[in-house]
Amino acid sequence: MQYRTLGRTGVQVSTLALGAMNFGAIGRTTQDEATAIVDAALDGGINLVDTADMYGQGESEVMVGKAIKGRRDDLVLATKAAMPMGEERNHRGTSRRWLFTALEDSLRRLDVDHVDLYQVHRWDPATSDEEALSALTDLQRAGKIRYFGSSTFPAYRIVQAQWAARENHLSRYVTEQPSYSILQRGIEAHVLPVTQEYGMGVLAWSPLASGWLSGAVRAGREITTNRSQALPQRFDLTDPANQARLDAVEKLAKIAEQADLSLIQLALGFVTAHPGVTSALIGPRTVGHLESQLAAADTVLPADVLDELDTIVAPGVDLAAHEKFDTPPALLDPALRRR
Repeated sequence: MQYRTLGRTGVQVSTLALGAMNFGAIGRTTQDEATAIVDAALDGGINLVDTADMYGQGESEVMVGKAIKGRRDDLVLATKAAMPMGEERNHRGTSRRWLFTALEDSLRRLDVDHVDLYQVHRWDPATSDEEALSALTDLQRAGKIRYFGSSTFPAYRIVQAQWAARENHLSRYVTEQPSYSILQRGIEAHVLPVTQEYGMGVLAWSPLASGWLSGAVRAGREITTNRSQALPQRFDLTDPANQARLDAVEKLAKIAEQADLSLIQLALGFVTAHPGVTSALIGPRTVGHLESQLAAADTVLPADVLDELDTIVAPGVDLAAHEKFDTPPALLDPALRRR
């Protein structure tokens, strides 16, 4: 396993990090299975575990809390807030009112007295940067969080938040968690240059592109990934974007074979090759999945292989741009453009 400094925090984290979104009903992973995955991940050198309050509406946090019992000091623990937690309109977002409540709920579910990294799951257009950063800074000063970060923020919002922190003498986001894979390279054009400029750590989610790069999606085979069952439209080959992804996967599989690598090793090695990326977040549902992904722990792709990947998906290009989660709200809701 390789390790890198998380931004400018001085904290050393593994280049593969364990994401716990699949723990519980979402991934049909039981507590015993989740505990086995966490144990195997830590034994394999992973030292960062990432979850969120909205994963299973708290179920993942509960399972992570039980799985890390007795090993809390061995890992960097991260969770997230801001996504809806139920139907109550104020149980979401980044207001001081909700962030204080959400963190206490997360600490209770995780059965810990602090988290190392607390992340805003999505930018909340209804709340000012000053409001959110002030609340997060106070939680940090209270010792309930060590650092805080953002997730899936557009580049311009990352810049705005950094400016607001400096302008108001508040602590700043020290990490960003964006979606990044060989098939979704859009952040190379805007987000990664910004995070590098501000010295932020980057935890890349979906490095296997929701299963497209796991080896389970190949031409002429039935698609059986968990994500294909939950989000069938993302694997519908009548969609030109999905057909383009499948064509790219077939070319990538040939490159992997020529380099004597699995497709998973190629995919994870690509993500961790970028100098702006700290860790790739993997989300195994089973110990078997974890083992296949841990095989990429020390994968270093040579320059000629990286150059070949650029010919399949060009730098800065998303093959499925419509699946991005950082689109400005005014582009999604006509009312915000016309009122």
